[in-house]
Parts: sequence; structure tokens; C-alpha cells
Amino acid sequence: MEFTIFIVAFLAIVAISIFFYYVPFFLWISARVSGVRISLIQLFLMRIRKVPARIIVQAMIEAHKAGLSEVNRDDLEAHFLAGGNVEKVVHALVSASKANIDLGFKMATAIDLAGRDVFQAVQMSVNPKVIDTPPVTAVAKDGIQLIAKARVTVRANIRQLVGGAGEDTVLARVGEGIVSSIGSSESHKQVLENPDSISKLVLKKGLDSGTAFEILSIDIADIDIGKNIGATLQIDQAQADKNIAQAKAEERRAMAIALEQEMKAKAQEARAKVIEAEAQVPQSIAEAFRAGNLGIMDYYKIKNIESDTNMRDSIAGGNPNTK
Repeated sequence: MEFTIFIVAFLAIVAISIFFYYVPFFLWISARVSGVRISLIQLFLMRIRKVPARIIVQAMIEAHKAGLSEVNRDDLEAHFLAGGNVEKVVHALVSASKANIDLGFKMATAIDLAGRDVFQAVQMSVNPKVIDTPPVTAVAKDGIQLIAKARVTVRANIRQLVGGAGEDTVLARVGEGIVSSIGSSESHKQVLENPDSISKLVLKKGLDSGTAFEILSIDIADIDIGKNIGATLQIDQAQADKNIAQAKAEERRAMAIALEQEMKAKAQEARAKVIEAEAQVPQSIAEAFRAGNLGIMDYYKIKNIESDTNMRDSIAGGNPNTK
């Protein structure tokens, strides 16, 4: 008898547990007390569809208390099944309603499904965010390098969150604007005296176009002087010109040496021809003797002339033996 009572009690407990799991009765009471109309059958079907009933009911209660009549159970379930974050969407809708920001349920769910934090976006619309840019290096027209750091104050643009560019694009555009502004300055002193001129010029370019943010202000936080790029380039150019001049001088020197060697070779060749011609003189005299064209007296006259010539060269300091 006692065993039968124990079995019955155990089965009753199991049945009650299964009932309250599939039919969250206390959650239904909480919803009814909060003024949210939802039936036990709907809660049961949520369990069957593997939709967390507590999240849906709490979101409906929050929306009801905030006066958001456009939020209903079917839309919340559909958004959850699509992979969205129901809690953040409802939080964002409530925050937008309190801040008088025009944000509908469809827009909020689209932003959430796009992978952006819709609640953070609403908060950023109310409290703008300050983004520090990395150091931006630019060179003014006088050749002086400047390193600038800026702080960009942005506000989320709810309408552009879906498909709009993110923070990286804003920072890249701001950096490009700073480089362009400094590069167009005649002197780095102008930039140091009026750093706000960079902010004004950058803001005029509409850098937030196509992004998920609205740029409110760009403030130059710090400007440091870097290298003298102009002087460095001039030094490099002078060194390059010097190297070119040295190369040309070496080329001319090599050509002069080659020409000198060529002239020496030609002189040696001419001297060899003279020696060869002198060597043929005795043969010519002998042939003239044999042919009868030269007499003995003529020969002595030639020798006397040679002796006189050698004597004059000796008196003048020459070397008669070189001939």
C-alpha cells in the first residue's frame, strides 16, 4: 500500500514538473499582472517551437510598460528565430522612445540582424562618442613634417546603420583630410598658429557621407614637428648630383688617359718607321754605287755633311748617337 502511494506521488511530481515546464504558469501570471495579454496555449507552443518564453514575455512586459504598442509576440518570436537579440531590440526601442528618436521596430530588427548593436547605437545617438585618431604624418609646402593627433566626436546615424561604413572608414577619411590640409599650407608655422584651420577644412568635406555616423566636431589634440623633409631631399639631391659629377669626371679622365696612350702608341709607331727608313739609307747608297749614280766624291760629301751635323748637335747639347 505504501509502495503504491510512493509510486503515485512520484508520478504526480513528474507530471506536475512536465506540466510546468511546457506550460509556464507562473510566467503567465506575471504577464497577466503586468497587463500583457498572452494565453497558456501560446506559451506552450513557444516551448514546442523552442522559443524561450521568459525572454519573449519579459520583452513584451518592458514594451507594454514603455507604451510601445507596435511590439507584439509574433514579431518578437520571428526576430528570435531569425537569430536576432530580442532583449537589445526592445531596450533600444524603449531608449529611443524616451529620447524622442524616430526608431521603428522593423528598423531596429534590421539593424540588429545586420550585426550592429542597436542599443549601443541609440545610446551613441544620445551621448556622442569621441574617437581618437592615430598619429597622422603630413608635410607642409616648406618641407617641414608635422605629426597631428585629432579627436573626432561622432553621433550614430540610425538611418545609415544598415549598409553604412564604420569607424575605420571615418578615421581613414579624417586622416586623409588632415594630410590634405597640412599639405596645402604654405608653411608649417601657419598650421601651428591656427590648428583649427585643419578642423574647419576637414569638416567642409563631408567626410561622414555614406557612413553610419554623423561627425559633430574634429578637434586637433596635438601637433608635433617631425623631420625637415625638404632639407633631407635637397641633401639627397646634392649628393646625387655630386655622384653624377664625379662619374662624369672619372669618365673624362679615363678618356684622356686612353687618348694619351693612343698618342704614345702613334709616336712609337712613327719612330719605328723613321728607324726603318734610316736603316734603308746604307742599302740605297750601295745600290747607287753599283748603278753608277753615286761617285766616291759624292759619298765623302755626304759623310762630311753628317759629321758637321753631329758636331753642331754636340755643341748644342744634343746626342748625335740618337740618329
